[in-house]
Amino acid sequence: MSLISVIVTTYNWPEALDANLQSLLHQQDQNFEVLVADDGSTNTTAELIRNHYANSSIPVTHIHHEDQGFRAGTIRNKAVARSQGDYLIFIDGDCVVFPNFIKVHRRLAANGYFVPGNRMLLTENFTQTVLSEKIPLHSQSKAYFIFRWLTGKINRITPLISLPMGPLRLIHPLRWQKAMTCNLAMWKNDFMAVNGFDELFQGWGYEDSDLVIRLIHNGIKRKEGRFAVPVLHLWHRQNDQSQHDKNFQRLMERLNEREFIQAEKGLDQYI
Repeated sequence: MSLISVIVTTYNWPEALDANLQSLLHQQDQNFEVLVADDGSTNTTAELIRNHYANSSIPVTHIHHEDQGFRAGTIRNKAVARSQGDYLIFIDGDCVVFPNFIKVHRRLAANGYFVPGNRMLLTENFTQTVLSEKIPLHSQSKAYFIFRWLTGKINRITPLISLPMGPLRLIHPLRWQKAMTCNLAMWKNDFMAVNGFDELFQGWGYEDSDLVIRLIHNGIKRKEGRFAVPVLHLWHRQNDQSQHDKNFQRLMERLNEREFIQAEKGLDQYI
């Protein structure tokens, strides 16, 4: 593996995106590109990227489409179609990563596997403080986060524990639960083989679970990224969940249709 493509999904929150991109620019492993998958933001996001990241040491490409509601799967497909790497890491634009994030994901990558990491959630007040004071979370010590956990500003500290785990990372090869695109990696060829995200999942909910289920149906197994590659997830209000039930029903159908591999409306529209 050489170049890694990091797909960062965002929508109308340039302050959080700025924190995200700053953490990516401070990676120990610099052999990657960033594709900002912009799900219909206003001009402020484009201005942030143009004014602060157009000439950065890491290539940052902005992919944008019109705001027609929650279409995260669609914009991620468009971003992957523009990507140059042979390995994909999906994260959200309201996540901050640690300096070894790319390095450890590269180490965990293995043929025939996808790798979900986990996350630590910040409270609303702490998130506001971080963004208003521009606190560089990516450069803080473990002691800093332990203290914030003890004072109730983050929900847990265990993701910061780094464990080799060895074969234990492979003990749940068919588990699709809690594999989310706020921290999810896979080979680009495996993503293409299942035709990417299925854009029939409209509105918030389960487009990432559907992708993982189809990967598993296609013989790609889970390799656990917990206790290796956590992200810090800034607090945000819940998205509109009016399509939850419809999307969940579709997901359950997919789960039982083992022959169903490729997205009906997916990546092939853009390549």
